[in-house]
Amino acid sequence: MKTHSTLILLLFTAYLLNAQKTKTVKINDTLVVKATLQYSDDFSNNLSNWQAQHEIAGGLVEINNGKMEITANRGCTVWFTKYLQAPVLIEYDAVMINEGGPLDRVSDLNCFFMATDPNDAQSKFINTGALNGSLGAYNKLKLYYVGQGGRKNTTTRFRRYPGTGERPMLPQHDLKDKKYLLTGNTVNHVKIIVYKNHIQYYRNNQLIFNFYDPEPLTFGYFGFRTTINHMTTDNFKVYKLSKIKQ
Repeated sequence: MKTHSTLILLLFTAYLLNAQKTKTVKINDTLVVKATLQYSDDFSNNLSNWQAQHEIAGGLVEINNGKMEITANRGCTVWFTKYLQAPVLIEYDAVMINEGGPLDRVSDLNCFFMATDPNDAQSKFINTGALNGSLGAYNKLKLYYVGQGGRKNTTTRFRRYPGTGERPMLPQHDLKDKKYLLTGNTVNHVKIIVYKNHIQYYRNNQLIFNFYDPEPLTFGYFGFRTTINHMTTDNFKVYKLSKIKQ
């Protein structure tokens, strides 16, 4: 009897673990897809999955209390070193620390995603010294960029870098309403979706950007991006998206 109960418990535990690795994601009223966990990092061990680039010396990226803590004295990008392939869902929690510290500044919860260097056939650009953490160093890349609470927390912007050195932005992707900006010491749950032509960015289940890209960027790297800031990230997850079979 005890053996039978143990087996049932093990099967139920396995079921729960598997359930945590898959879920459904609603992209719009007519499109729901399956999400299967591909990568996760709760920052309980080390930063072996991450590579930081600082504009000037003195910035710090470390694990503190089970979170990745970024202290950026100027521009800073922290790349996830796994190469991602769409369709993909990226999720994480971020907190902008505002406790009176010298770099505590509620601003610039930014990110790059699906980033590639069109001049680097092997896509090893994140390992080169050419990208020194300054924002302009990334202009040559192809990528999507969201700058939430940029310019001292006065605007939230979305851009698609074409890899030519330009940074075009549509007028409707420059949002200044307070509901799109940041509040210190609160959790921002970010969700990014790249599914076929659909590019979406959510914060706390609020859809902020919903971009239809006729020529979507379908592979590349993800990176946390900030400047002159103090923040934490946690519960980073990447899901592979697929069509639900009927």
